[in-house]
Amino acid sequence: MSFYDEVLRELLLALGAALFVGNLYALVRRRADHRRTVTGLARGPRPSRYRPPDRVAQALDLPEAPIGRSLVFLALGLVIMIWGLASLVAG
Repeated sequence: MSFYDEVLRELLLALGAALFVGNLYALVRRRADHRRTVTGLARGPRPSRYRPPDRVAQALDLPEAPIGRSLVFLALGLVIMIWGLASLVAG
């Protein structure tokens, strides 16, 4: 096995682990994000003096992580992580 094959397998494992852990963290933080949104600590975009308030763009941040997308990415990260680990062990 060459050096580049080994690095590619390690990157595959790291990518899967990052995808899995990041989405798991988003699901764990979901309740706290919902609470913060409900209590009003998460404010919308500030009005601009250059644009009228009705044309102010919506905030790009989601108030809380979508469950469906997070679960799909969580499963995808788990599959990629297992695949990368199996490739490292087998190769």
